[in-house]
Amino acid sequence: MRHLALWFWRLRGWKFVGEKPAEKRYIIIAVPHTSNWDFILFLAAAAAFDIPLRYIGKHTLFKWPFGGLMRRWGGIPVDRSAAGGMVGQVAEAMRASEEAALVITPEGTRGESEFWKSGFYRIAQAADVPVLLARDDWATKVVELGPWIHPSGNVKADMDRIRSFYAGVVGRHPERQGPMRMKEEA
Repeated sequence: MRHLALWFWRLRGWKFVGEKPAEKRYIIIAVPHTSNWDFILFLAAAAAFDIPLRYIGKHTLFKWPFGGLMRRWGGIPVDRSAAGGMVGQVAEAMRASEEAALVITPEGTRGESEFWKSGFYRIAQAADVPVLLARDDWATKVVELGPWIHPSGNVKADMDRIRSFYAGVVGRHPERQGPMRMKEEA
């Protein structure tokens, strides 16, 4: 599967830059997320870097006919109506795992949104795990694993570092990209 994914994307002109993280437990934020193709591209990148990804998806994606496939690809179904306890549950699962690479799209949707979802940040803090920044740039056809962020509690300063890594990145549908900010940056 790994070789097939790499062959497909490389045939289409994509490069994968970075190396397999040495960390065992971490969160990867994948930006931008303007198309379902971003998800498929990040799965290929995970294969390229030999990262066994886990991801959170809305529970409706895990029904027939794709439910089994979504779980096999590392999906964790969540009911968004019970979001209040989701951060704690996911953080606990991260702490309990010997090895876990949880990918989250902080934009929260494939459409433009005013704010990023802060779950990635809050889960990282609660689980005491770092955040790996990853980007897929459709203008340059490069998927890159970037720097690590260890959430400091100073959301504005941490987001400034995050914004600097993603500056200029173009999504598949650039018109769907929103501002890179969280409500907590006040």
